[in-house]
Amino acid sequence: MQASRDLEITDLEKTRKGIEMYSKIIGIDIGGANTKLASSDGTVVELHYLPLWKNTRLPEVLKEISQRLNPEKVAVVMTGELADCFENKEQGIRFIKETVNSAFGPENVSYINSQGRFQSETDSLRELAAANWAASARLIGKEIGDCIFVDVGSTTSDIIPIISGEHRAGYTDFERLLRSELVYAGTLRTNLAALLEKVNLEKGVCRTSSELFATTADAYLILGKIDESMYTCETADGAGRTKIDSMRRIARLVCADLSEVGEQEIYEIAEQVKEKQVSTLAEAISEVAKRNGLKKVAAAGLGEFMIAEAAERLGLECISVAGHWGEEVSKVFPAYAAARLLETETSRN
Repeated sequence: MQASRDLEITDLEKTRKGIEMYSKIIGIDIGGANTKLASSDGTVVELHYLPLWKNTRLPEVLKEISQRLNPEKVAVVMTGELADCFENKEQGIRFIKETVNSAFGPENVSYINSQGRFQSETDSLRELAAANWAASARLIGKEIGDCIFVDVGSTTSDIIPIISGEHRAGYTDFERLLRSELVYAGTLRTNLAALLEKVNLEKGVCRTSSELFATTADAYLILGKIDESMYTCETADGAGRTKIDSMRRIARLVCADLSEVGEQEIYEIAEQVKEKQVSTLAEAISEVAKRNGLKKVAAAGLGEFMIAEAAERLGLECISVAGHWGEEVSKVFPAYAAARLLETETSRN
């Protein structure tokens, strides 16, 4: 798969006849790197790699989606306003809203805020910032009940306490970082040097280089937790997504090549990456669980495998969103949740 590829349509997208029959309500989750889409019935699931900081093709892709699917209603959540191409969050939110409204028509679009509610004209624009987890939490609260909703995506990990159908998390990323409700590490895009200051090798403990030589996608590809089709982000060196490509990148983490470190040592480094990420996640989940008196976890995202291991270490019950709604829906759960919430809202009116 080419680094420039910006679209992955999963196996859940049906034949042309099936697409014509799908639910006419879709949810879109616009992040800094990825834009995700799901229909309210889960029959259409898409992931587009569209980094906002790189002459983004978001406007063109959203217009193509509008023409291809012709949805009647669109629910939108976003996190992309934090991208460093914007001077501040308001500028990012306005760009995203203008782009979405242009593609689908403002009369057809509803936005979900950090309370998990649909934005009204009188609400503050900033309430739309980083609100994708709030949509997920609201649906999880309705269908699973009191729990900690944990979503490990490509870039970040959300750890959201839900009590009596409402989330009890901070309303901004800054607040959630302070409360361990956000861990800025994910399954694909996290720099390995940000996770590991040192690694254990046969020759001893080795410090790592702080360059962007390899990412978590390389470690989890080598460990078999993802395959090449799931490696949807760019690679650190612009090279391929094969196992040998990932091994070369991880070797550079210790300023080496494959003539200096062997396959077994590369595998051990990858295991240390996973151990560090799972232990960090478990620490955050434990803090949130104790503060809120919760003993159950609902796990979603590409990194469900990490959440399950963290929950097991803590002795917490773990419910798989993939098991409940399907693996592909789990990977784009905020988009699916947004669509489902809008469907419910529409049926009431």
